[in-house]
Amino acid sequence: MLSRALNSKPRRSFHGVEKEDSCRSAASILSEYGGFMVGFMDDLPLISCGGSDHKGGWAESQHLTLRQVLRSSVAVVGESRLGFTEKVVLPDGRMCALKRFRKVSLRRGEFGRRIVRVGLASSMSDYLVPVTAYFYSKRIKFAVSDYYPMGSLADLLASAREQNQTALTWNQRLEIILSVARAVEFIHSRNSLQETKHLKLNVHGNVKASNVMINIDFTARLSDYGFIQLAERVEVGDAWQRKPQPNFEHGEVFCQESDVYNFGIIILDLLQGPNKDYTNDRDGGHVDFEFCVQGKERDQALQVLEIGLACTNKSTGARPTIQEIILCLGDEVFM
Repeated sequence: MLSRALNSKPRRSFHGVEKEDSCRSAASILSEYGGFMVGFMDDLPLISCGGSDHKGGWAESQHLTLRQVLRSSVAVVGESRLGFTEKVVLPDGRMCALKRFRKVSLRRGEFGRRIVRVGLASSMSDYLVPVTAYFYSKRIKFAVSDYYPMGSLADLLASAREQNQTALTWNQRLEIILSVARAVEFIHSRNSLQETKHLKLNVHGNVKASNVMINIDFTARLSDYGFIQLAERVEVGDAWQRKPQPNFEHGEVFCQESDVYNFGIIILDLLQGPNKDYTNDRDGGHVDFEFCVQGKERDQALQVLEIGLACTNKSTGARPTIQEIILCLGDEVFM
């Protein structure tokens, strides 16, 4: 039942400080969902986003109902300015991830039209977390997607760093970088002519390590695609962004250049860790990585570091496009 959420251990931030809000968030689940438990005569089905089922995905989401969610075990596994990410274990043992939005101003019809289009688009890429279903009521709005037991890239790196360990090898980090790059490439290649006045599908707008979900084979999928066009941000603590963006604040400028910048931040974080002076002096030979790498692999890491530095150029116009980044990752790293 939902009471298990109260027993979950508080998560830690990147700075090793316990997130006390996690326990309060779990308690708020009981409070907010509890209003539905009283006086509910008919069960309400979650609305399918209509995407084609993908291998290993949440194929049965269209049969999920609100009552099943209310009777499930729920644990808060992440939070952001958009909302809470919750792990839901259904009574029959199936698991899914639920994104509960903090603040939604869209009316039901417009919200439904947007999230269905997002769900259809996300189901077309092997590098995006597909949005499969949603629920909209006066008090609660949430989206349903696959659950990844390995968690997010941010969690994986933070847990290892707290214990002074190296969580990932160079090859695993490179595989994650390539997966995220392909996810962003898919988004940026969407046809802008098919956009509506209020929905742009060729920009992600919220690329960050906590939205990179890790598979058991250490490939990755990018989550929260389209979500900043469904809900509003509410100011809360957000420790992921270690380097301020030079020309815009995160979330206020919605463009592909912002996606590239934040992809560059992920590269720098994966290569050198937090709180590093991101410089690349290949001739001096004193570039430090937080993992062991030598010979050809070190040359690869240095080349990828150059890509990360180019992505975070202070001049927006000087940043490479994601298509150019994909070419560089293929031509320079693997030749």
